[in-house]
Amino acid sequence: MIVVDTNVLAYLLLPGPKTKLAEALLLDQPRWAAPPLWRSEWRNVLTTYLRRDLLQPSEAVASEQVLQLANRSRCSAYDCEFVAAAQQLGVPLVTEDRAVLVAFPDVAEPLE
Repeated sequence: MIVVDTNVLAYLLLPGPKTKLAEALLLDQPRWAAPPLWRSEWRNVLTTYLRRDLLQPSEAVASEQVLQLANRSRCSAYDCEFVAAAQQLGVPLVTEDRAVLVAFPDVAEPLE
């Protein structure tokens, strides 16, 4: 078993110059592990691909709400996970992140 970073997962799942290396690694080491943070990093990778028009929203399989918020606002996918959670719960998001406060004034409010 090996632990892989999210960028290795991205090379495996999104065709690019290092895809063959990631495929060879998977064949050689078929048991991969990663900490739960990989999901957040994966959303950020997908957001980058969306913003560069390398991926269409319909091709981004999971986390559609987070990806839509990130793509629309230019905030990071990490930050948009908090926005999505607040929206889903119907509660405010308290943050000092200026970009989030500006992009989501209907949900985000400053710590006062």
